Amino acid sequence: MIKHDIVIVGGGPAGMAAAVAAYDRGVTDVVIIDREDTPGGILRQCIHNGFGLHKLGQELTGPEYATVYAVKVAERGIKVYTGTTVLSVTQDRIVTATGREGIVQIQAGAVVLTMGCRERSRGALNTPGTRPAGVFSAGTAQKLINIDGYMPGKKAVILGSGDIGLIMARRMTLEGAKVEAVCEIMPYSGGLTRNIVQCLEDYDIPLYLGTTVVEIHGKKRLEGVTIAQVDENRREIPDTRRYIECDTLLLSVGLVPENELTIAAGISMDRVTGGAIVDENCHTEISGIFARGNVLHVHDLVDYVSDEAERAGCGAADYVKNGVQAGEYIPVKAVGGVRYVIPQHINRNATGEISLFMRVAQPSGKARITARQGETILATATKLKTAPGEMEKLIIRPGLLGTGEITVEIEQL
Repeated sequence: MIKHDIVIVGGGPAGMAAAVAAYDRGVTDVVIIDREDTPGGILRQCIHNGFGLHKLGQELTGPEYATVYAVKVAERGIKVYTGTTVLSVTQDRIVTATGREGIVQIQAGAVVLTMGCRERSRGALNTPGTRPAGVFSAGTAQKLINIDGYMPGKKAVILGSGDIGLIMARRMTLEGAKVEAVCEIMPYSGGLTRNIVQCLEDYDIPLYLGTTVVEIHGKKRLEGVTIAQVDENRREIPDTRRYIECDTLLLSVGLVPENELTIAAGISMDRVTGGAIVDENCHTEISGIFARGNVLHVHDLVDYVSDEAERAGCGAADYVKNGVQAGEYIPVKAVGGVRYVIPQHINRNATGEISLFMRVAQPSGKARITARQGETILATATKLKTAPGEMEKLIIRPGLLGTGEITVEIEQL
């Protein structure tokens, strides 16, 4: 058994940002454990630009953004255990991990969970048809092209209009493949507006809303797919089937927070986000265990991941130094068209700015998002349009918190 003040599980953008923030807060005995051979997480395969505009004030590619934080970690001498997989985290903060040198147990003063998320696979969709080669998740195809240098195929259909799927539509096109269509079962896209414009419209790739793949064809290799329109209950509309010849099907059908360790530790979970229930400092309901990044809820911008992870790192450092215990909580509820809000509760004695992150349930035009405590408006923002694929943020200024439940709602203007 070895001891460290703070153990961070996951070396992606959230893990590195949390480590740097904890170190700068005054706790220098910080270690990062990551199962990959190189820290950086998913950013290492995201070679497109668009990262860092909010956080760093410049437009970077994914590897460049990861390098910025990797350099910060190295400059501070923070130890990174690469090629090491965490097997368990207990409620008394004992971290068990296995790597090249065998199994090790670490007694941590605080633990920050930043394991990220994974893609939903074909098995979660129950799509009828055969099981030929050529069916990939969009992220797997991205890794094959950008890191390994392999092309998944020459003629593709993409199911789902999440950001990874949209970006891979452009990437496949730039590499010489023909993207026949992007199909989205919902009546609206699940990706950022900028990705719809830059990845589909700029390359004349058709987007079919309210449409899904209803059958997969082919024996050894994918030969084609049958698509069909669906109604408001996502049931196939008769006589709308259409066959598309292709050798590749990419699935961009959602991300799932990687929370097996969280659940095994007995941490309370939010059924909507798929992540832990936390306060404004990312503190879970288990003392000394924090969670942030995509393991808490799925983000669309890495800049927000870094912002939140820094708060988690500072919270973990304060816990180690002061033994901060949770006080009385004020619940935060999503109502009136808001799907969820993070954090789910706030310490009554919280100081400083409090950031609320949320997603709306349905797309809309001009709208106002408001956080209220009784009749008091804590924060409000007017948006020209909102969409489930774009996370919204409200900031509660210091000194405004009172007593009673906080509600966050959206109203059309």
